Amino acid sequence: MKYLGLHIPSVGDEQRAILIFLLADAGCESFEEKETELLAYIPEGSYDERRITGILDNQKVSATLEHFPDLNWNEEWEKNFNPVEISPDCYIRAPFHLPQPGYRYEIIIEPKMSFGTAHHETTAMMLEMMLNIDFSGKSVLDMGCGTGILAILAHKMQATSIVAADNDEWAYKNTLENIVQNNAGQINVIYGGVKEIRKGDFDIILANINRNILLEQMPDYSRLLRPDGLLLISGFYEADLPFLKEEGRKTGLLFDSFILKNKWVAAKFKK
Repeated sequence: MKYLGLHIPSVGDEQRAILIFLLADAGCESFEEKETELLAYIPEGSYDERRITGILDNQKVSATLEHFPDLNWNEEWEKNFNPVEISPDCYIRAPFHLPQPGYRYEIIIEPKMSFGTAHHETTAMMLEMMLNIDFSGKSVLDMGCGTGILAILAHKMQATSIVAADNDEWAYKNTLENIVQNNAGQINVIYGGVKEIRKGDFDIILANINRNILLEQMPDYSRLLRPDGLLLISGFYEADLPFLKEEGRKTGLLFDSFILKNKWVAAKFKK
């Protein structure tokens, strides 16, 4: 598969995080953060010039376009993927990093093109919120699972019934690979969206997606949660929180709390 590269001159940390999130949503599959630029890779067939240009214009940045031949993506990721410590209890690493003793939960993520390596604030906050919840014996749904990182942590925290779902084929396959890496074969992985989850009585639902999809799927989350169940969401900005609170209220999901990092939010709701 041939790829295009978007060379974006260096921006601040906050804007870089926003650009990575927006461009990933527009089809960019990996990013390389250099001192002088942010380089985003996108398959030629996924490149929508109008959409990409709109994102760049909205962020008031420019980009030059480069055509790449087929790349060894594992090699590219290995050069730029660093381990992440979420807390003294939780450590995220790739298979090519050495194990680190002393952590209660060590998660191995094969760094391919799926979203969810804990480098982005939204994934890190979801993991942080999870670490403060008792998952023992719980039934869990991870919607838009990406790499499967949240479902894998739920497994390590002794959840007994876990479903992970994503409508992106690459994410679906990547989750299956990461489940093997973490000896978490009990996780049931579904290739599809929330409508594929026709029935459920979940104790906890995890959804790190984006504002519009979260708003659209709030009724489904309420339908799938048991009474007193918890919904943890992220993938949106601080300014979006009031809209999600209101939609949650309409569907029987009461806002509980939130955490904030660089304008990104993770929030907890209770049915």
